[in-house]
Amino acid sequence: MEYRADFETIPWQSPLSGMRYRVCEQDGGRLRVVEYSSNFVEPDWCRNGHVGYVLEGEFEIDFNGRLVRFGAGDGIFIPPGEDHKHMPRILSEIVRVVLFEDA
Repeated sequence: MEYRADFETIPWQSPLSGMRYRVCEQDGGRLRVVEYSSNFVEPDWCRNGHVGYVLEGEFEIDFNGRLVRFGAGDGIFIPPGEDHKHMPRILSEIVRVVLFEDA
């Protein structure tokens, strides 16, 4: 059992243009540090749940027509499912968030 996630030694993964993350999984949980750049475009509505904290930057999330703005210091609580489908739009050069997820 590791008690510390050393993100400096975890390599970045970049599944989409303008987005990269470092992930640590342990005991059924996942901790991700995610970085978005201003050119990031979500290809489709996300239906996953997210719990996290905005470290840096500013973005807004479109919840099927309802826009909610997030900035550094804000918490994120998005339940999973169709009723909460969402799509982010990056408003600053860089956005960094920490997300806590089920693995």
